[in-house]
Amino acid sequence: MSTRRPYPTDLSDDEWEILKPLIPEAKPGGRPRAHQPRELLNAIFYVLRGGCAWRLLPHDFSLPWQTAYHYFRAWRMDGTWEQIHTALRERLRRLLGREPTPSAAIIDSQTAKTTEKGGARGYDGGKKINGRKRHLLVDTEGLVIGVTVHGANIADRDGAKLLLAKISEGLPRMEKVWADRGYNGKIGEWINERLGWALEIVKPPRRWVRAPADEEPPPYPAGFIVLPRRWVIERTIAWIMRNRRMSRDYEFLSETTEALIYLAMIRLMLRRLAKGVS
Repeated sequence: MSTRRPYPTDLSDDEWEILKPLIPEAKPGGRPRAHQPRELLNAIFYVLRGGCAWRLLPHDFSLPWQTAYHYFRAWRMDGTWEQIHTALRERLRRLLGREPTPSAAIIDSQTAKTTEKGGARGYDGGKKINGRKRHLLVDTEGLVIGVTVHGANIADRDGAKLLLAKISEGLPRMEKVWADRGYNGKIGEWINERLGWALEIVKPPRRWVRAPADEEPPPYPAGFIVLPRRWVIERTIAWIMRNRRMSRDYEFLSETTEALIYLAMIRLMLRRLAKGVS
């Protein structure tokens, strides 16, 4: 048990009891772990939420930053973070009265600026941003199903193929995907032929000019409009952006950004599971 003053990002006792069975055991035959897994995870969640560099991890943590980064990297490479994420998502869906795997989902991407760190990047001509796209597939509750990160120069239609081809095998009940107009074209045929799913484009209503005061107002508001289904994934992106490490893409490897997104959702789902509510 840590003797330091707790941070808001620390795991509660209930959250730790949920997460503890999912943490990999130490490898047999090697040197035993010198640090408690709970404190290790607290350090990793601190970096994610606070947005600091690994080397700036506060000294009152009972482990060096190198140890925290080592486990974050090792569990990224062997798929541990993704496995934990999947287990928690299925458990939370059961708590919400749903099947463990979804039958419908929403797909979209977020373009994020990169730094001088390097790595894969590109220019998004639509958003005028040089960086990367975080391509997400979420269920109707807004829980992330899968993510892939690639250069921002890759069109949404092509990025969707990278994402869906990677995660489709674990979705036996999937039937339908909603998307915006960036996914118009042959991607719908590809999804149907390759995966057997239906793609539906959620289109915004026709833009109306605001009527004069003496005339009947238009049937749709002239300003911002919440679109069916699409608002769900926009909310998920907002959840992820609460973590300052995600304010832009600081990572050299796209796989590191993917792992951080899974971590952000792991932290969110732990809170919900510990409370027993959505």
